[in-house]
Amino acid sequence: MDRSSEFDKMRHVASLELMMEWMPSPYESQEINRLTLAHFAISGLAILGALDQIDKDRVINWVLSLRAQPKDKAELEKGEFYGFHGSRSSQFDRHDGKQQDLVPNGSHLASTYCALAILRIIGYDLSSMDSESIITSMRQLQQHDGSFTPIHLGAETDLRFVYCAAAICFMFNNWTGMDREKAKEYILRCQSYDGGFGLVPGSESHGGGTYCAVAALRLMGFIEADILSKSTLWTTINVPLLLEWCIQRQGVDGGFQGRANKASDTCYAFWVGGVLKILGAYHFLDKNALRRFLLSCESQYGGFQKFPEDATPDLYHSYYGLAALSLLEEPGLVPLCVELGIPSPEII
Repeated sequence: MDRSSEFDKMRHVASLELMMEWMPSPYESQEINRLTLAHFAISGLAILGALDQIDKDRVINWVLSLRAQPKDKAELEKGEFYGFHGSRSSQFDRHDGKQQDLVPNGSHLASTYCALAILRIIGYDLSSMDSESIITSMRQLQQHDGSFTPIHLGAETDLRFVYCAAAICFMFNNWTGMDREKAKEYILRCQSYDGGFGLVPGSESHGGGTYCAVAALRLMGFIEADILSKSTLWTTINVPLLLEWCIQRQGVDGGFQGRANKASDTCYAFWVGGVLKILGAYHFLDKNALRRFLLSCESQYGGFQKFPEDATPDLYHSYYGLAALSLLEEPGLVPLCVELGIPSPEII
C-alpha cells in the first residue's frame, strides 16, 4: 500500500483528548447529543490505542448516570422506553418527594446504542448490568411492519433504529427485545432495484442505510460472514446486485459517495467499506486510492473533514475517518468489530 503520505496518529490523539474535556462552541447546539459525541471521541481514542488517556471509572459513572430507570416492573408495561438519555439536559430532577417527573422519560434508542458501545469499549462487563428494563421496554418500540421508532413518544422509523435495536440485543446477548423475523422482512423491503438499501422501503439507496441493513442482518444471524466465499445460495438478499452497487460508490478520487451522483465523503469510506468487509469483498476496492482520499481529508488540527476542501474537522467524520483507516489496516490502529461499528478484537 502506498505510504507516501504519513498518517499522524498523535495529532489525532491530542485532538480527541481535547474533545473529551472541552466542547467547542459549534457543538453547543448538539448538547442534547452529548453521549453520541462522547461515543465518537472515546471510540476514536480506542482505535488509536489511546484509551489510557481517559479516566475509565469517571466515564463509566457518567454513562450509567444517563440511564432511565422505571420505578417498578409495572411501569415497563406502560409503553415507555427505559434506555439512556442523550445528555444531562434531557434529564430532570425529581422536584418533590412524590417521585413525579417534570417531563416525560426521553431516553433514545441511538443514545442507548452509544452508551453500551462506550461501556463495551472501555471494558465494562455488560452482563453485570440489569438489562431487563432496556430489553423489555425496547420490544415496545418495534412497529407492526418490523421497523423501530427511537422513542416511545412517536418518531420516524427507518433502518437506523432497526440496526440500533439489533446491536443492543447482540451486546446483551438477549434477543427477546425484538422480533427478528419481522425486522428481517422490513430490511428486505428496503433493498432497492439497484442493489443498495434505502432508509425506508421505496427510498433511494444510501450508504448509511445499506450498512445498517447488512450489519443488522449479520448481527441477527441471517447472513454469514464473508458470504461471497460460501457456496450457499443467496436467498436473504440480492448479494450480486448489492456488491455491484457498493463497488460503484468508489469515485475517481478514491473516496466513497453515499448515493449516486454525490461527492465523495469521508464517512462513507466506513459505511460502504464496512459493507464490503462484511460481505468478504473488501479486496475489490482500490485501497491505495481510498487511503490517499482519506489523508487528503485529514486536518492539520487533528481529526478529519467531510470533504478535502473543508476548513475544519468534526467529530463525526473524525471517527469514521479513523474507522475507515482501521479497515484498511493502517499500522498502529486497533481492528474493528465491523458489524458493531466499534473497535474490538472480538470476531462475531
